[in-house]
Amino acid sequence: MLAHAVAAAVAPALVRRLGRRAFAVLALVPVAAVVWALAQTGTVLDGETVWQRVSWIPTIDLQLDLTLDALRWLLVLVVAGVGAVVLLYCTWYFSDDSAGLVAFASTFIAFVGAMLGLVVSDNTLVLFVFWELTTVCSFLLIGFDPTNRAARLAAIQALVVTTLGGLAMLVGLLMLGQGAGTYSLTALVADPPGGTATSVALWLVLVGALSKSAIVPFQFWLPGAMAAPTPVSAYLHAASMVKAGLILVALLAPGFAEVAGWRPVLTALGALTMLLGGWRALRQVDIKLLLAYGTVSQLGFLLVVLAVGTRTAALAGVALVLAHALFKAALFLVVGVVDQATGTRDLHVLSGVGRRLPWVAVAAVLAGASMAGIPPLLGFVAKETMWAGLLELTEPDGPSGLPPWAGWVLVVAVLAGSCLTVAYTVRFLWGAFAAKPGVAPTEVARAGVPFVAGPVLLAALGLGLGFAGAALTDAVGVYADRLPAVGHDEYLALWHGWERPLLLTAVTVVVGGVLFVVRDPLCHLQVRMASPVSAVQVYQAGLRGVDRVAVEVTGFVQRGSAALYLAIILGVMVIGPGAAMVWALAGRSDLDLVAWDRLGQPIVGAVMIAAAIETVRSRRRLRAFILAGVTGYGCAVLFLLHGAPDIALTQVLVETLVLVVIVLVLRRLPDYFTDRPLRPIRFARMALAGAMGMVVTGALYVAGSSRLAVPDTADLVQRAYDFGYGRNIVNVTLVDVRAWDTFGEISVLVVAATGVASLIFVDTRSGGVRRLADAPSPERFDLQRSRPTWLAAPGTLSPDRRSIVFEVVTRLIFHGMVVFSFYLLLAGHNLPGGGFAAGLVTGLALMVRYLAGGRYELDEALPLDAGVVIGTGLFVAALSGLGPVAFGGEVLQTADVYLRLPWLGELHLVSSVGFDIGVYLVVVGLALDLLRTFGARLDRQILRAQREERTGTPEPSPADDETAASAT
Repeated sequence: MLAHAVAAAVAPALVRRLGRRAFAVLALVPVAAVVWALAQTGTVLDGETVWQRVSWIPTIDLQLDLTLDALRWLLVLVVAGVGAVVLLYCTWYFSDDSAGLVAFASTFIAFVGAMLGLVVSDNTLVLFVFWELTTVCSFLLIGFDPTNRAARLAAIQALVVTTLGGLAMLVGLLMLGQGAGTYSLTALVADPPGGTATSVALWLVLVGALSKSAIVPFQFWLPGAMAAPTPVSAYLHAASMVKAGLILVALLAPGFAEVAGWRPVLTALGALTMLLGGWRALRQVDIKLLLAYGTVSQLGFLLVVLAVGTRTAALAGVALVLAHALFKAALFLVVGVVDQATGTRDLHVLSGVGRRLPWVAVAAVLAGASMAGIPPLLGFVAKETMWAGLLELTEPDGPSGLPPWAGWVLVVAVLAGSCLTVAYTVRFLWGAFAAKPGVAPTEVARAGVPFVAGPVLLAALGLGLGFAGAALTDAVGVYADRLPAVGHDEYLALWHGWERPLLLTAVTVVVGGVLFVVRDPLCHLQVRMASPVSAVQVYQAGLRGVDRVAVEVTGFVQRGSAALYLAIILGVMVIGPGAAMVWALAGRSDLDLVAWDRLGQPIVGAVMIAAAIETVRSRRRLRAFILAGVTGYGCAVLFLLHGAPDIALTQVLVETLVLVVIVLVLRRLPDYFTDRPLRPIRFARMALAGAMGMVVTGALYVAGSSRLAVPDTADLVQRAYDFGYGRNIVNVTLVDVRAWDTFGEISVLVVAATGVASLIFVDTRSGGVRRLADAPSPERFDLQRSRPTWLAAPGTLSPDRRSIVFEVVTRLIFHGMVVFSFYLLLAGHNLPGGGFAAGLVTGLALMVRYLAGGRYELDEALPLDAGVVIGTGLFVAALSGLGPVAFGGEVLQTADVYLRLPWLGELHLVSSVGFDIGVYLVVVGLALDLLRTFGARLDRQILRAQREERTGTPEPSPADDETAASAT
């Protein structure tokens, strides 16, 4: 499996260097898989199982459990063997200048690897991962030609149908795993759980299997997939994705075949699919499309046999899976040769091709005979045993789930489907190779020996294995013996004597031949009997309906109103969790309500409530935001009263930074929210806000009063020190216990900063860093006189915009704020502080510097691009997390060291300080980004507007204010 992943990664480089010859190199990987599987033959045929376990996500006990038993051994040979043949075939099918060859090669080898992973996975969740990987790979391969609209639509159709079934399957697998207490497929089959929940889960899993294998009502997606290149069709129809559902049915049958409805439902759907596919195949003119509908029919046939759940049927079913892989891959490869050699696939145009391509015709005849069940091919051997297995259903003591009369109905249905199989097989061979009266011989280009070697090899294997019935019985019997035997033990062989299976085979050949003879009247009958509504039309109508509903729902709820969006969110919260909260309160009589712990709490709460009410009533923006800030500061006081100074400090810093940024933004907004009279809807909004507050309060109260165990807070101080070597529980939690979450949060900050810069100003991130020396002359009012001081940039401001008091205060507190932020950064592991709080203090220091000296002073304080600071912080945090790995530790593992420094004494440093430094830089970069975006850039906008107002003409270059100022 790993070799296939590596091959997929290096395939683009191989194709660019070797062209189409790279396919021959890539084929070595599945060949190696075949060789490895053959090396395990003795082990698996002795009834033993090869296991390999790789730990993936230990915290949820998710393992890569890979297993190889007799059934999986045979499937690995099919998947890898056919994959190798098809890859070699691609070497001559494509040319060096074929479009999309690089992506095709990489995706195809990944497709083979995903199928191998699906076959050998024992953990059902891992199996589902490979299940969806095959869906993605098939989607890319079917629609790999972006200029082919039909291929794109077919790819989307296959993706939608199989993904829909896959979602149902995932739910079923989760239910099975939870019900049984294990996600091991082997354990589930060996000891299947019972009950209604298990039955529901099983049928959800089977929905995924049926959709993957194109069983009614999901059969319509597979014929459309023939729009893919012929090598894709050969592998898709013979050995890969469409077999996945049948493989899952075969794996589940030993444990779940007795579940209610298994046999009647699956066999009925399989028989219906077989008849429908065969009936549609008879009227196809495109020989590739004919084979595609034939695949639908054969998949239904395979489902019938594998779903019976007896030893004889299992023996025949697995043999049929092998036979189908050989003859269907060979036939599709034959179509590719004919298409390349003649330039057409129309059976009405093709004539006399067999004489020009004799080896191709021989391969097609052998593969077709196997598909029709003609001796001595493997298909005949498997079908003889299949008839024996179906006839067992007609016996009074047959397997439960089907009465004898239902067994006879199934035999008749399969007999009719087999007759159709013979008919469309003869139609394919006649259409592709026969010389037709009245039709000019088709011009045929020469096909090289390597090009036809693939189908010849597969057809020859189908012939050779027809004489290996005893060996196949030994191989397949290891799996079949796990199912109950009905009657005597059957076996695979060319000759079982003059019995009923041989008679049924003779009937199918004769009736199939008659159907071919009367093909023209039969086609006219099919046209007259055609249904006015097809499954494809139902699918397309369903998609249009979903699109229409999506448009209507989006148009109703997505109206561009932030107030409406917020009202919907809060309304759902009030109705849903609010109702649950009321229900919980109504059913509890043991709740003990404590109004407050300290007298200061109700006082602060009253102030916050009053500020919130006045915020809603305010029409001025600045007043509303200041009042909203009061509630934030009140929350910080409540934290402080509850003994959480660290959280209180962070809350105060965040509230201050946000309030200043909002004030900066308000410079470009009207003073009032609206000039119109306030509408009555505001009372409804106030009521919704009040209800939401009550819901949150009640939910917290119910949750806090419903503890089922002793909380960890009693031992949290000691645990924090033992785990993170720190006394500050909050900081240890952030940078040690849940450091992964914190890393995700600072990544969100990076995204937020990028979003602010890109949404507000689309030309550059922040207009670039502008040093004091770059200030344009019109703004240098007092620059020379101010230069000797360290706060020099106020010299670029006009006198009416300067504040001497603010400048003096800035000179007094700026350095102290920066030093204090460093103290918070280093002391935060044991005292209130940490990287986040330290970054906010530094951001506020930069904000003070900007407010005192303007945008040039901001760049003098920190002459770095905000994006560089943010990116460096994220890099430092990631590096500190990976650092312990270099010393044999784990990611984000904590270590500490004691240092004795001159004048400072002993310093206790923890390795997570590096992570804190990364957080610090990210927060500083975000503050710098906000100041340059909402401060410096808005300053330039305001100055530009003032110049335009003075001069009466627009600025010549709005993107560069300095150039504009110089021109003025």
